Amino acid sequence: MAAAGTQQLGRLLGGLWFLAALLRPGGAAAALATVDARRAVAATGEDFVCATLDWWPPDKCDYGTCAWGRAGLLNLDLSNKVLLNAVRAFSPPLVLRLGGSLQDKVVYGTADLGGRPCAPFAKNVSEMHGFTQGCLPLRRWDELNAFFQKSGAKIVFGLNALNGRVPLPDGSVGGPWDYTNAASLIRYTANKGYRIHGWELGNELSGTGVGTRVGVDQYAADVIALKKLVDDIYRSNPSRPLVLAPGGFFDRAWFSQLVVKTKPNLLNVITHHIYNLGPGNDTHLIDKILNPSTLDGMIGTFSDLQGMLKSAGTSTVAWVGEAGGAYNSGRHLVTDAFVFSFWFLDQLGMSAKYDTKSYCRQSLIGGNYGLLNTTTFQPNPDYYSALLWHRLMGTKVLATTFSGTNKIRAYAHCARDSPGITLLLINLSGNTTTQVSVTTQGAVAAHKHGARKHVSGRKFRHIHAPSFTGVDDAATGAVRDEYHLTPRDGNLRSQVMLLNGKALATDAAGNIPTLEAVNVDAAQPIAVAPYSIVFARISHFNAPACS
Repeated sequence: MAAAGTQQLGRLLGGLWFLAALLRPGGAAAALATVDARRAVAATGEDFVCATLDWWPPDKCDYGTCAWGRAGLLNLDLSNKVLLNAVRAFSPPLVLRLGGSLQDKVVYGTADLGGRPCAPFAKNVSEMHGFTQGCLPLRRWDELNAFFQKSGAKIVFGLNALNGRVPLPDGSVGGPWDYTNAASLIRYTANKGYRIHGWELGNELSGTGVGTRVGVDQYAADVIALKKLVDDIYRSNPSRPLVLAPGGFFDRAWFSQLVVKTKPNLLNVITHHIYNLGPGNDTHLIDKILNPSTLDGMIGTFSDLQGMLKSAGTSTVAWVGEAGGAYNSGRHLVTDAFVFSFWFLDQLGMSAKYDTKSYCRQSLIGGNYGLLNTTTFQPNPDYYSALLWHRLMGTKVLATTFSGTNKIRAYAHCARDSPGITLLLINLSGNTTTQVSVTTQGAVAAHKHGARKHVSGRKFRHIHAPSFTGVDDAATGAVRDEYHLTPRDGNLRSQVMLLNGKALATDAAGNIPTLEAVNVDAAQPIAVAPYSIVFARISHFNAPACS
């Protein structure tokens, strides 16, 4: 006990030292976060954090930069230790969505190809998306599945939805989906015993489409055909893969019709994509990321989709199937740097409030928005942001309001695999440290002698300024875990993230570093430094919603 007590005291003193270092000269402000502990307002899936792998070959270039290297599904080095450890670090397993623009030009090297060569993509500027049709050889599919099994990843595979279509004069395509080749791949996969979490139909063919589009009546019929195919192939399997669609940008009228035509349970997941910051060559990306109004611009999409599903009488749930923020591969030293965690974590928090069950970040590796560096495989800052979210934020979402500056974004969930809650605070201000006190509605406080008491929205009496209101003097002496994220040298474009002042990087063996908290006196406010992000796990916050 004495050793344990000494260790805890050391962590607490270390935390106080770190927080003192954060409070450098400059502006300071007090603010209040109120967490409603009475009930959850939404729920995510257990595997909320998801990442994508794409098909782009090395000669995919945007604005004169070729940022994909050998990160595409056909040429990614699956033996890299950092890649394996980066996926393994997620438990529950990380969902990987395999897809992207070229998925609707991929054929599969199964027997039904009829002896045609299984050739890779070739650059051709006259073709849609600038490349010819490409082929996935079965040996590569075997290699990928060996990696998925070894890493523990859960796989969603995006199928080619253009097979069999005919071009129409208005730029769309018509005719039913020819699923012969897809069916061969699905059967091969099932017969091999490869576990697939879901099969997704098409990529950005909904609404006005990107490159081309498919009408909603035909798309719904094709989804129903895929559902029948999956049910038939996995008839004897106790856990059938999900059916997902359409993997496109939210168009309320189009999405609504798809849901109506496939309800109540023919479509498991409706997926939409997010690139709300515009093109990757926009020189004002950082300004947009730090602008609360720009961030709030996505509320309408999340809210509309949630409302549409609630009113439709369907079992279909919503995922963000691909989100890179800035399209055309992002922007180097922005979407692969510390500053992008402001956008990314805000997206996770916001989408969760509107019942999004999974959020797939473009990409795990590749482009200028990879969670891992395309060349070195070293984790970029957003990898650690994703991992901390995955480990700290549980599935139940709590209503959170913030009184003070609009430069602080605040989200709270029941804590993952531990008592209490986790509060996420994002400071978009580069000038002000915000001292955040926390008030609660409906908390249940633990007494010193083991009794419990229900309190609702009132401050506990304590001679210090409380970080908790609604928790009585039993909290005296309690500590909370804090994870402060800052950029190295204060540079928002840094690709090195500091956790509680320590740089995060893999070791020589490619192991992901331990993500350790500092212990802070729970009676003190949470100090959120300029341009920083804080996860605060508050274990003595006994919320009825989390029981």
